[in-house]
Amino acid sequence: MRRFWLIFAEFVTITLALVFVVTLIRPDWNPWRRNVVEIRESVFNPGGLVPAGGQTVIRPSYAEASKRAMTSVVNISSSRDTRIPGNHPLANDPLFQRFFGQPNGEDDEPETRGSLGSGVIVNADEKGGYVLTNDHVVAGSKNIQLSVADGRVLAAKVVGTDPESDLAVLRVEGKGLTPITLGQSEKAQVGDVVLAIGDPFGVGQTVTMGIVSALGRNRLGVNRYENFIQTDAAINPGNSGGALVDSNGNLIGINSVIYSRTGGSLGIGFAIPVSMAKDVMEQIIAEGAVTRGYIGITPQDVTPELAESLKLKIVRGALVARVVRGEPADKAGMKAGDVITAIDGKGIQDSVAAMSVIAGLKPGKDARFQLTRSEKVIDLAVNVAKRPLAARQQRQ
Repeated sequence: MRRFWLIFAEFVTITLALVFVVTLIRPDWNPWRRNVVEIRESVFNPGGLVPAGGQTVIRPSYAEASKRAMTSVVNISSSRDTRIPGNHPLANDPLFQRFFGQPNGEDDEPETRGSLGSGVIVNADEKGGYVLTNDHVVAGSKNIQLSVADGRVLAAKVVGTDPESDLAVLRVEGKGLTPITLGQSEKAQVGDVVLAIGDPFGVGQTVTMGIVSALGRNRLGVNRYENFIQTDAAINPGNSGGALVDSNGNLIGINSVIYSRTGGSLGIGFAIPVSMAKDVMEQIIAEGAVTRGYIGITPQDVTPELAESLKLKIVRGALVARVVRGEPADKAGMKAGDVITAIDGKGIQDSVAAMSVIAGLKPGKDARFQLTRSEKVIDLAVNVAKRPLAARQQRQ
């Protein structure tokens, strides 16, 4: 009996010793160990495979799209003359000086600004490439510098600008630039997932996600030619000129403006479609400026009241409120009171559509205008002219 108890005591001692050692080395093997807080930890990577309903599915992630596009987005900084003239009525106001600086001195230098906005590399060759951005980002700027994704800071110069669409093209010299892939903005649909990439508030390159909230937004009073993509992806100061890309990382818009009462994002941002940006960019690179069509009219929307007075069957089209004497429309026989319903077979919904279509016509060529006059349909051939720089008002 004594021998039995000795064996039992040795067994218990050895067992307790093993439990003690295991508890120290691998406490997670302890069967009676309890968590302080019950948690669930995933063993799957973001964007990887996850179980769902007994099947394995792909969890959505935009990491690859972000990586693909971010290498093509740059930060733009420059020096801009932000000094106030010495004869300004508020030049000696301390509060005014706090925000706008001291009055000019003869030896004053332009103030160097940090992050003014963003840009997108859309073309690259052995020597450098072209960058698309907003006109308001580089307007009045000097000594423009671009910070690219690999950390380099490269000098850039303005090739040309188009204030009417708020677009500008820069040329940057440097090897190894990565151009973005252009998407098809005309195929974008409300509800599509989009990513906004830029440098908001100068904090560094940032990606935000949202959806396409609306298409064809105009009448915002921002640019003369507006056809914005609206998105709720966060766009803040510094994002201007940055990229709006689809879920595959393809460029579909140039972030341009936000609607905000505070200066920050309220979920209403607007981007210029890449189809418009591409056309403007190609003209600027080839000719140094954008050429638009002109016929010399002032269009006006057709309201229900006007439609009733003109005995129109539908409330659609652009009313010709004025015809400039001696200009293409006048020479072709167009008159005030005519209603433009189609241009080259393309239906015209309102005056904004009419201005946009006319601007896209090729100078020197005839365009077919379908009009309604005194309840009759009239077809006119109008020889389109080049829009003069002085005609930057409502007239087309």
